[in-house]
Amino acid sequence: MTVLTAVHTSQYAVPLEAVGREQLEQVGGKAANLGETLRAGLPVPTGFCVTTDSYAVVAARAGLEKTLDALAGTAPEDGARLDQLAAAAREALLSAPVPDDVADAVREAYDALGGGRDLPVAVRSSATAEDLPGASFAGQQDTYLNIVGADNVIDATRRCWASLWTDRAVAYRARNAIDPHGVRLAVVVQRQIESRVAGVMFTANPVTGRRREAVIDASYGLGEAVVSGAATPDHFVVDVATGEVRERRIGDKRVRILALAGGGTKREELPATSGREGAGEACLTDVQVRELARLGERVERYYGAPQDTEWGIDGDGVLWLLQARPITTLYPLPAGAPEPSRELRVYFSFNVAQGVFQPLTPMGVQAFRLIASSAARLWGATVDDPVAGPSTLLEAGHRIFIDATSPLRSTLGRRLAPRVLENMEVRSGAVLHEVLNDPRLAPRPASRFLPLRFARLLWRTRIPTGVVRSMIDPRAGRAAAQLAGMRSLALGRTPVAASAAERVDALERMLTEGPPLIFSAVVPNMVAGLGSFAIARGLLRGVASDHDLEPLRRGLRHNPTTEMDTGLSRLAERLRLDAASAAALRERSMDDLGEAYEARSLPPALQRGVAEFLERYGHRGVAEIDLGEPRWRDDARHVLGVLANYLAQSTDAVAPHAQFERVADEADRAVRALAARVGHPLRALAVRILLTRYRELAGLRELPKFHVVALLDQGRRLLDPVGDELAAAGRLEVPSDVYLLTIPEVRRALGGWDARPLADQRREALALERRRKHIPRWLLSDGTELGAGAPAAPAALGDGVLTGAAASAGTVTATARVILDPRGARLTPGEILVAPSTDPGWTPLFLTAGGLVMEMGGPMSHGAIVAREYGIPAVVGVAGATDRIRTGQKVTVDGTKGTVAVVQE
Repeated sequence: MTVLTAVHTSQYAVPLEAVGREQLEQVGGKAANLGETLRAGLPVPTGFCVTTDSYAVVAARAGLEKTLDALAGTAPEDGARLDQLAAAAREALLSAPVPDDVADAVREAYDALGGGRDLPVAVRSSATAEDLPGASFAGQQDTYLNIVGADNVIDATRRCWASLWTDRAVAYRARNAIDPHGVRLAVVVQRQIESRVAGVMFTANPVTGRRREAVIDASYGLGEAVVSGAATPDHFVVDVATGEVRERRIGDKRVRILALAGGGTKREELPATSGREGAGEACLTDVQVRELARLGERVERYYGAPQDTEWGIDGDGVLWLLQARPITTLYPLPAGAPEPSRELRVYFSFNVAQGVFQPLTPMGVQAFRLIASSAARLWGATVDDPVAGPSTLLEAGHRIFIDATSPLRSTLGRRLAPRVLENMEVRSGAVLHEVLNDPRLAPRPASRFLPLRFARLLWRTRIPTGVVRSMIDPRAGRAAAQLAGMRSLALGRTPVAASAAERVDALERMLTEGPPLIFSAVVPNMVAGLGSFAIARGLLRGVASDHDLEPLRRGLRHNPTTEMDTGLSRLAERLRLDAASAAALRERSMDDLGEAYEARSLPPALQRGVAEFLERYGHRGVAEIDLGEPRWRDDARHVLGVLANYLAQSTDAVAPHAQFERVADEADRAVRALAARVGHPLRALAVRILLTRYRELAGLRELPKFHVVALLDQGRRLLDPVGDELAAAGRLEVPSDVYLLTIPEVRRALGGWDARPLADQRREALALERRRKHIPRWLLSDGTELGAGAPAAPAALGDGVLTGAAASAGTVTATARVILDPRGARLTPGEILVAPSTDPGWTPLFLTAGGLVMEMGGPMSHGAIVAREYGIPAVVGVAGATDRIRTGQKVTVDGTKGTVAVVQE
């Protein structure tokens, strides 16, 4: 023990029991976690850590700085260059001498660990950027097992240092935007456990996300056979609360890795015969499986989050914990999610429904808490704190989820939800049966007050009166809807000299009182329009099929998003005739054009045209539902890029606005043709009037979002000066950080609180969430992602053929272009746009697209609606479309059948 105390004082080696999370920069993630678990009394083998100071000394002698500079400047996509630089870093470290004081510290610690004898040890890498809540880096650096002798430990340590720069580790860090200058490596040296059985255990199911469900893979020998994938292990799934083994799958376990007496390991391949020892039998008893699950529960409880662990059972049957790291792939649960054994809740992703995968800023979430509060109060629900929002609106992973448990437990909700989702988001609807068939969510009797609530809602909003008005005079209905938008914006107007506190009050008032005005004025138009269509459809039964009615859904006028896009197209046609403007758009970069627009130095026609467009539509943008995201008026480059895209079309091509008018005229003619099919004159007149009402009103379905986004833009105008004031006072780093706060936090900062540390923390959290690749559509409160672990649906029909939901009829064969972000994107006229999802910020691209393929959405989602109105074939809800289709491939989009076929590589 005296020797260990001496090691503890060393700069280069410390015992594991002396380290924890507070020494992360000195010992790395793995050592910090192991030290924590040792101090918690968990069964972890003792050992020591060779600190990052040791690595730093050797790295300095290796002269890595130029290589690190080159790595920092290399794009993540340049794999060949990354590999070349990684190899140079490894070679430099392997050839650099280990200083005597570092080597002596390792020898001293090794001797103390073995009590003076050569003890077999495991030598594991422990990087400063691994085993962290945001990135586990599992398997990125090397481990060496059964190392015997101090010299061999030093050699294995050197190889661990070099493994910080393996090709896989360098590529992983590049993809996660981690600066190579900031990573260092410590090395864990632990007493080697001669495992009879070993493996890995996740304390939550990594496939389905379900918490309190341990997943265990186990095989004979050292755990390396399981970790490396060399053996097909036994597989167990255990309910942690009850100890029930829910799944048991026996692997062949034909490969095992054993420790050799003098050091090192050997790989042993066993015959594939049922007569050999252990074949067809589990390597763990149910008692051991439950013991492992209990150990996992202790580890998870200590860390407060699900863990990915490695474990071993020695020859005496003693269970050891060899490693623990966070499971970083699990989607976080909303705060306050109930204990799974007590209650189950169902959460639906508002982000997915809106086609916005990126996380929302805290102020963006705050805005929807206020809007949701106003909606809840309109419905008659009690909301104690509008700023906090109703209990049905939750946040997880900086995204919004709706608690849909109550509707899905009602008889009416269970009937309506699948129909709604079939049209809004096909893939969300496809997995809904998992909820409806779950006995834990059996339906409950509806509240007897439900009809009274509906009656109260209709009375307060005057919807019936509005429906009658819109049926009689659609223009009056549209005018009322526009007036409601203006009245809601007026709630956020403040004097020029208004204080910051008054601006925040105006924001809260506008987002609380404005949405009910919009709802009450727009909904009657929607009811009148859709109701007219439904009645006309009934009158046409036996005379016209659904296919005959499909053209009526296209070219709907009075849609603000369509008007925005066609207005941009008309502007492009005018600019084509202005030589200076056309030359600027064709020859200058978007950055240059954007700077010139801000300086008001573009050619006059272009400067004036863009300014007029932004005056009406500048409140829109990509991810526009987030109040914290800039608008087109904040950065005109996107609009300028769309104009340049339009000008790239051949002069022989039909202009997008002309194409829209052609589709709209065809739909108007279809109304007359359908009415003519009806034999009875009065019935024919009714059909014509009803279908005309539908086409005059149904386009307003985009108007509520248009008005709400205008409110969010007005909110930015209110908050921008507040950010300026807080930054000038030193309470925020930059003015835009005001969007990293909530309204109560802004008020607190105006009172003198320094919000910079919190803003920095939120900025890092958002950056981390932006790298998340997968967002669940449905999430249960026990962590289960509905549909996870099952084949993605819709599935491929055959080689190169994918299925989705038919969204806009027609067939087109053209070159595909995969676009993940519309900002700055170019689409050659006629190309097939392949996108994860779309919102109104994408739709200018639709005007030059020959067809549309989306991973998300349903027939009534935004992208599908706009595609129909422009008359371009579209298929939505195509699983993995952006991965399975590549830019440059020729594809056939059949918007009638709902298929996408790759016809030429």
